Amino acid sequence: MASLPSVSPAPLTRFRWMICGLLFSAITVNYVDRALFGQLAPELRKTFGWSSGEVADILLWFEVAYAIGLAFAGRILDRVGTKLGLAVSFAAWCLASMLHAGMATVLGFKFARFFLGITEAGAFPGVTKATAEWFPRRERALVAGFYNSGSNVGSMIVPVITPWLFFSYGWQWTFIVVGGAGLIWVGFWLVYFSKPAEQPRVSPAELALIQSDPADTITEIMPMSRILATRQAWSFIMGKFFTDMIFRWNINLLPLFFVDHFNLDIKKIGPPFFIIYLTAGFGSVGGGWLSSALINRGWSINASRKTAMLVCILGVLPVMFTSVVTQPWMAVVILSLMMACHQGWSSNLYTSISDMFPKQAVGAVAGIGGTAGSIGAIALLYLTSDLFKSAKAAGANVDHVYTVIFIIAGAAYLAALACFHFLVPKLEPVRAE
Repeated sequence: MASLPSVSPAPLTRFRWMICGLLFSAITVNYVDRALFGQLAPELRKTFGWSSGEVADILLWFEVAYAIGLAFAGRILDRVGTKLGLAVSFAAWCLASMLHAGMATVLGFKFARFFLGITEAGAFPGVTKATAEWFPRRERALVAGFYNSGSNVGSMIVPVITPWLFFSYGWQWTFIVVGGAGLIWVGFWLVYFSKPAEQPRVSPAELALIQSDPADTITEIMPMSRILATRQAWSFIMGKFFTDMIFRWNINLLPLFFVDHFNLDIKKIGPPFFIIYLTAGFGSVGGGWLSSALINRGWSINASRKTAMLVCILGVLPVMFTSVVTQPWMAVVILSLMMACHQGWSSNLYTSISDMFPKQAVGAVAGIGGTAGSIGAIALLYLTSDLFKSAKAAGANVDHVYTVIFIIAGAAYLAALACFHFLVPKLEPVRAE
């Protein structure tokens, strides 16, 4: 009897990593647009005769809008879907970035920052939701590390391109070119993103891997009241509140620190910031890799995530001494370590959402946590503005302002870890009841 011909199993495609690349590039563009004003702030301060307090006030309005937007962005994404929601958010924030070029007053720039904050609010809830849809739990921390590193790459690109664009074309065209270039991403997103089961480039073997986790016990959209009644949600909310404000302060005001403390200018701060954000990118991927590696070695998700988070927190603490160093490159070393560890922490914090919540709630939880982070950022920027204004009124040196901020930074991460562990002694999914 003739034997039947053997049938080769379908190959395991890896299209999900294409999606990871799109998520990484989305966050990269997000932070290029977000960080551009802070990088130009020393020059805009001279051009318009602003005080440091006025710069902080302008930056504050981005955070106000971001807090408002994040309160709704996650729920909107959960309802309209990741593909449409993130595409609209992305296109709108690129236009908001370009809008800065038409402003000439403090009030005008406040409006532009507000519009940017509202539209950028869809970014992190969108990429977090896409990760939950496209990757099994054991890969999500690594993916979060990759897309989270986009914030560092974006922040690293800005000090490299800004001086050239500024001195070649002026500050208005800097905003127009940077904002307009980002719109290219939307085309790629609309072409390549879909649900895994609807994507013909995904083989049955890859789809089985993506869907290999146990089915969610909650399949309907969770009401916000139900989400906020869980300790799991508040662990993420408090983690974001205490640590986002520090990272966002760095994005916005570290350029002013190097100008005020070390007398650097826009031409000289590029290399330090390139190194800071390059190191931060490695930290983002490294933090995600560490917890994923521990899981693959047989550790529980709870032990793996929290061990990685603890390692990251310990690396942040030297930031409290930043304002007392006298050499800029010593400050670069401290801040590079701090930013790398923040990103490692953040990669695991974002991943904890999908550890604890069903896919239908991931966007909402990410959004409300982002709102908490923005509230913290608003409070810290308001404090910074008040300290700058008090120093100016007293004719005092602004170094003490930075000393206060960096001490707060170290303490905030310790508070974040304590709250996270207290609220979820064990990472586990929310119960259907």
